[in-house]
Amino acid sequence: MAQDQIPQQGEAAAGGADPDPDAQIIRSPREIRIVLSGLLIAMLLAMLDNMIVGTAMPTIVGDLGGVNHLSWVVTSYILATTASTPIWGKLGDLYGRKGIFMASIVIFLVGSALSGLSQNMNELIGFRALQGLGAGGLIVGVMSIMGALVPPRERGKYQGMFAAVMAVAMIGGPLVGGTITDHLSWHWIFYINLPLGALALIVIAITLHLPKIRTSGRIDYLGAGLLTVGIVALVLVTTWGGQSYAWGSWQVAGMLALAAVSLAGFLRVEQRVAQRGEEPVLPLHVFRSRNFSLICALGFVVGFVMFGAITFLPLYQQSVQGASATNSGLLLMPMMLGMLVVSLVVGQAVTRTGRYKIYPVIGTLVMTAGMLLLSRLDTGTTRFTSGLFMVVLGAGMGFLMQITMLVAQNSVALRDIGVASSSSTFFRTIGGSFGVSLFGALFSSRVTDTMTSRLGASGGQAIAGHAQLTPGMLSHLPAPVREAYDHAVANGVHSIFLWGAVISVVGIVVAVFLEEVPLRATPKPSSEAESQVAVEV
Repeated sequence: MAQDQIPQQGEAAAGGADPDPDAQIIRSPREIRIVLSGLLIAMLLAMLDNMIVGTAMPTIVGDLGGVNHLSWVVTSYILATTASTPIWGKLGDLYGRKGIFMASIVIFLVGSALSGLSQNMNELIGFRALQGLGAGGLIVGVMSIMGALVPPRERGKYQGMFAAVMAVAMIGGPLVGGTITDHLSWHWIFYINLPLGALALIVIAITLHLPKIRTSGRIDYLGAGLLTVGIVALVLVTTWGGQSYAWGSWQVAGMLALAAVSLAGFLRVEQRVAQRGEEPVLPLHVFRSRNFSLICALGFVVGFVMFGAITFLPLYQQSVQGASATNSGLLLMPMMLGMLVVSLVVGQAVTRTGRYKIYPVIGTLVMTAGMLLLSRLDTGTTRFTSGLFMVVLGAGMGFLMQITMLVAQNSVALRDIGVASSSSTFFRTIGGSFGVSLFGALFSSRVTDTMTSRLGASGGQAIAGHAQLTPGMLSHLPAPVREAYDHAVANGVHSIFLWGAVISVVGIVVAVFLEEVPLRATPKPSSEAESQVAVEV
C-alpha cells in the first residue's frame, strides 16, 4: 500500500507501510451499530456495578463481617478506576485500542468472579480493586473506540445511546441488586457480570476491526507512577475529608501534600520525557489546545454538580418524602429521562449542523436553573414538584454529558484520542469525588446545626455522625426528633443545591469561552505520518 493511503475495511497494510495515525477507517452505519452493541454492553458493565453493589452492601457486611472496612469496598473500586483511567487511554493510543480494550474486559471479569468468591472483607476489598482496574479501561476504551470509528460530526447520532445506558444503570442497578440479593445470594451480583462480559468480548472480537498499532515507543513508567500516586492521594482526600477524618487532620493534610508533590513531580517528568525516548502517559501538548483545557474544566464542574445531586436527592426523598429505599433508583427517573431526551435531540442537531458551542452554554444555564429550583426543596415539597425540578437539572446535564467528550476528542489528533477520552473521564470523576465529599461535609454540618437549634445541644450531639439515617432508624425516632430531622435534611439539601448553583455559574463562564472548531464530517488524513505499522485485525 502506498504511504498516503488509508487502510480500508478488511484491507491489511503492507509490512513496510506508514499509515496516517490520524486517519479513520470508513464504516457503514450497519457496521457501526453492530460494534456499538458490544461497546454498550461494556459500558453497562462499568456503570451498573457500583449501583448493584451499593444495594447489597448491608447483606454483604452481615455475611462477611468487617463493618469497619465497609467504605473500602467502594473506595478501592473508585481508587483503581480513577487512577488507571489515564494509563488505559495512553496504552490504547500506543498499542492498539482493540487489544487493550479486550484486556480491560478480561481484568474486570476476573475481578468480578473473584469478588463473588470472597470469603472475608479483606479479600472482597482487594478483588474490588482489581475489578475497578478493569472498569477504568472499559469506560475509556468505549469512548476512544467510538472516536476512532466515527468522525466527530457523526458522533452525535450515537451519543444518546450512552446516555440511555447511564439511565438504565442509575435506575435499574438498585432494583437488580435488591432482587438478586433477596432471591439468590449477594455473590450473584458479581457473577451476573460474567455472561454479559463474555457476550461483549465475543461481539468485539468478531466485529471490531481497527488498525493494530505497533510502535517502538516505551511508556513513561516513572510519570505513570507519579500520576497514579497523585490521583490516589486526591481521591483519598475527597473520600476521607469531613467523613473519616476532619478536613484539618494530619491524615487529610498529608494526602494533600503527597498529591501536590507527586503531581508536581509528574509535570516535571513529562516535560523531559522526550529526552529519554519514552512516550508521556499524559502528553502535556494536548493542554495547549484552549478548547481541550476548557472542556476538561467544564467536565470537572459537571461531575461536581451531577454526582452531588445524584447522591443527595434520594436521601431527601427517602428521609423527608418517605420514599422506599428499595426503589431508590426509580427516584432519579425524572432527571434521567430529562437527560436522555435532551442528549438524543442534541446529538441529532450536532450531526445535522456540525455546530456545538451553543449547547454547553445552554446546558450550564439550564443546570444552574435546575440547582436553584432544587434549592427550594423543603418538608412540604411534593414528589411531583421535586420531579419537575429534577427534569430541569437532567435537561441541563443532557446538553453537557456527551458534548464534553465530543469537544475533547475533536480538540486533539486521532493518535491522542485515547488520552483525550481518558482526560475527559478523569476530570469528570475527580470533580464528582470532590463534589460528593464537600457536599457531604456541608450537609452533615447543616443537619447538625439545625438539630441543635431545634432540640438544643443534646439534639445536635445525638445526630452527630449519623446525618444520613436509614429509613428503619427514622421510624424509631420520637415524633419531635423526627420532625426536627426532616427540617434538618431539607436545610441540608437547600445548602447543597444553592452552592451547586454557584459552582454551575463557573461552568457558564467556561462554556462561553469555548471556541467553535468545525467538526470533521468525513475521515480525513493528516499531513503528518509516523513510523508505525498497521494491520487490520
